[in-house]
Amino acid sequence: MMSLILFALVVRVRDGLPLSASTDFEHNRELQERKQQLRSISKMLAFFPERATIKGQELNIYLVSSEGVSYMSVCRCSIPVTTAFCFLEDLRWEFTACYEHTVVSLADRPYPFLHFDGTIQKLKQQYDQKGGPALEVTLAEVQEDLRLRPPQILTPEEVALTNGSANGHVAQGPGSGQNVKLEPVTAPGILSLVLNIMCASLNVIRGVHLMENTFQDDYDSLWNVVAFLLAFLCAIFQCHLYLFHSRLKTVKSILLLSAIVLCNVFLLGLRNAWQVVFHVAVASLSTVLIVKRRVQDRSNDCGV
Repeated sequence: MMSLILFALVVRVRDGLPLSASTDFEHNRELQERKQQLRSISKMLAFFPERATIKGQELNIYLVSSEGVSYMSVCRCSIPVTTAFCFLEDLRWEFTACYEHTVVSLADRPYPFLHFDGTIQKLKQQYDQKGGPALEVTLAEVQEDLRLRPPQILTPEEVALTNGSANGHVAQGPGSGQNVKLEPVTAPGILSLVLNIMCASLNVIRGVHLMENTFQDDYDSLWNVVAFLLAFLCAIFQCHLYLFHSRLKTVKSILLLSAIVLCNVFLLGLRNAWQVVFHVAVASLSTVLIVKRRVQDRSNDCGV
């Protein structure tokens, strides 16, 4: 008998940590592509709707997210949509009955609930043999829920666009709960942070000192004060961009570098050429390191 549900995966939404998965016995090319797609989706679940269908050629991906956990499956296109989501709802009920929310939140390694794999396999076999859930009332309830709240239908291109935009270029919303880890801070990164803080300190000291003189005189040096303080803010924000994940960080880092260069060129009369070169060099180093520091690759953690 040909399997209707080829693969199922349970993932924590917060960080994409795989919690449990079924064992697949088919190894066709599209299935491997869909499993690779699941890895990408797992990393960026906060950007996906709570219920979605990702269309494929012969295989579709279905996902349902609830209470910080996402339930995903790879099914043949011939399976009715209601049956596919009914399977995920049954899977959700089984999982929540076995594990409390606290236990799921504290999990710190991939696939911590290995014995739940057997439950997934039994549920898959049930659907493959009967073509649907054991209770018709369950199917009717899911069908009505899908009518009231239809799942969002996505194409592989839209999924790739979402993942490509989010991977290193999209910040998490304040309520998303997404915990994106960047690559570890390197020795050059620590050096750039120290130098940036030093440049920021020099800028704010010169700016405040000049501000006192400006207010006592005729405000002739007001723009110099603005340039010092702007350079100070840019240096601080460069540190922030290096340490934390942010939307459009490449564009922001280039804009910050441009602002620092312009400020130092404007202050050339108050700084000698070597001081200007030093500040610009530090800002340039920080920009390169900001752009090169990527989101930590979690593909090895999602060995589905």
